[in-house]
Amino acid sequence: MPSKPQAVLIADIVDSSSRTNFRNTLSEKLAAISRRHRQQKLILLPYSVTAGDEFQTVAASLSATPAIILDLRAALQPLPIRIGVGFGDITDRIEPPVNRLGGPAFQLARQAIEDVKKRRLFRFDVATAFHSSVAYFDETINLVYGLHDTLALQITPKQWESIGKALLHPESSVAQTAKQLALDASTVSRNLKRGYYWQLLETVKGAESLIKEAFK
Repeated sequence: MPSKPQAVLIADIVDSSSRTNFRNTLSEKLAAISRRHRQQKLILLPYSVTAGDEFQTVAASLSATPAIILDLRAALQPLPIRIGVGFGDITDRIEPPVNRLGGPAFQLARQAIEDVKKRRLFRFDVATAFHSSVAYFDETINLVYGLHDTLALQITPKQWESIGKALLHPESSVAQTAKQLALDASTVSRNLKRGYYWQLLETVKGAESLIKEAFK
């Protein structure tokens, strides 16, 4: 019986060589995100900086990856990131440190992030790519995220701040989110709208459904 595929995420910081002290900032942010994502049962292993500006994890499930991707982008601001996702087998027991694990899932994730870096998927810039053994899924999910990233790459730091707070407390109203940010509700509402917040949430829902259908 074939083993159940796992989801590996490999991410790196865009233009890290031009950023001062980013490694400390990245490590601090990833530690906080790891705690939250493990509590939410989104990841199996803490995020680990594995080489230079790169970090990795193993998702708790394939369908958790869209939520992970969105939250990482918001929580790591102002650091812009590229993400490669691989769906496949992991040949080792899943335990830390993540950089000692191997298998097709890691190879596919590496291929995906290289596709982002080298602009292999489209003639326009993207920040996310998936690779698996299911060709129609790869074609569809990468188109979805290609269009998604066209919007996401336009989001300003102030808009990401509102998005990040809204993601942390999704049950809160715009007014409650505004209070947490010490901003007017109208400002937060405008930031969410102009930051494509609702489109980002719909991408997560649609991508989750696509993943569950393709790998059921």
